[in-house]
Amino acid sequence: MQIKTIIEPFKIKTVEPIFMTTEEERKVFLKNAHYNPFLLTSEQVLIDFLTDSGTSAMSANQWSGIMNGDESYAGAKSWKRFEKTINDLTNYPFILPTHQGRAAERILYGHLGGKGKIFLSNTHFDTTRANIEFSGATAIDCLTPEATDTSLELPFKGNLDTKKLVQNIEKFGKENIASVILTVTNNSGGGQPVSMENAKEVSKICKNYGILFILDACRIAENSFFIHEREKGFGDKTYKQIVQEMFSLADGCVMSAKKDGLANIGGFIALRDKELADACTNLLIITEGYTTYGGLAGRDMEAIAIGLEEVTEPDYLKYRIRSTAYLGEKINKLGVPIMLPVGGHAVYVDAKKLYPQIPVDEYPGQALVCELYLKGGIRCVEIGSVMFGKYDENGKLIPAPMELVRLAIPRRVYTQSHIDYVIEVFEEILRTKNKARGLKIIQEPKFLRHFTSYFEQN
Repeated sequence: MQIKTIIEPFKIKTVEPIFMTTEEERKVFLKNAHYNPFLLTSEQVLIDFLTDSGTSAMSANQWSGIMNGDESYAGAKSWKRFEKTINDLTNYPFILPTHQGRAAERILYGHLGGKGKIFLSNTHFDTTRANIEFSGATAIDCLTPEATDTSLELPFKGNLDTKKLVQNIEKFGKENIASVILTVTNNSGGGQPVSMENAKEVSKICKNYGILFILDACRIAENSFFIHEREKGFGDKTYKQIVQEMFSLADGCVMSAKKDGLANIGGFIALRDKELADACTNLLIITEGYTTYGGLAGRDMEAIAIGLEEVTEPDYLKYRIRSTAYLGEKINKLGVPIMLPVGGHAVYVDAKKLYPQIPVDEYPGQALVCELYLKGGIRCVEIGSVMFGKYDENGKLIPAPMELVRLAIPRRVYTQSHIDYVIEVFEEILRTKNKARGLKIIQEPKFLRHFTSYFEQN
């Protein structure tokens, strides 16, 4: 008999309480948080889909490894294990530990960037773009046109548009291109995977022009699952082999180990070129720590090393991708417009389609974020014109290409009953969608405004 149900490939050993709240209580909490769920406290949240970064439940083996952490300042045994594991995956000789992914971005892109420099990507995520723009450089997305059609089902909607890539290289001159960054999976593009074929094409173009090719590899294991399932010629390869092949195409990578490292903190830069690695090492020592810990405790390096081994296990990846798809398929069947096909780490709701009555300058995505919290205590994040919108010289909003809301699912944290609860909340969202109200920003910082902005309801 063929059993179709995919169960969680783990047992629960430790539990953490969820503090149950009423809608009336949540109205007060949200108002006090200025309609920005980032400003809520964790006790005020029932289901936390704000991010999958650093929110994983670690395994018994990881907790065991933590007890073996070597906290020596230099040359710790935990560092050697961390380095060996990453080298095994990437085959890059120079490994630089950092306290998280954005620190790796700041070091590498800060060194490569500066005024007049251009970074090209399938889609830059928020911290990537912020670190690039903070250096004075320009970040340009080269996403394929069909990727912004949320209803279109294609196997690799996260691909970088290679025609746009070449056009931008020719437009700005190869000497001004600081790097091409391929983000796998494409987080801002709806969590969509990138094909190996696309990675090979990007690699070939970069080699032809002599341009640095960097992978943003924080969800590369999840990306390998989609390549294994959807791309011809990879069905007989292991997930680890697919990961290794993708790394072989690039000149280096940055990674937040808080995603596919299955850890609560940590990241790294890995590079082929010694001269570039030396320059980054100088910045690492100044801002993060010595080269063999880079802002990480030895126990965290142990947890990351073990997590990077566990993340390519077949049972884990099958469960991970299927459990995300379960939520997406169920709410889409109800009539909720989502990014199709469902990605690996999150379900992305098309708020612009859900709330056609709310104009983009009143942020339909932020409206949905607030409604999900009010109706069910669910915390998630807007990935639209709050996160990526710009202003023209007259102060008018230049909207983002899409108005999405991301429900990022922490790894190994929630059970099916939690997900079924979320599905019921969406039934209420649909029932009351005509009553949803837009918002306006009343206070915002210059960079990464979605983290700390204040909103008011219209």
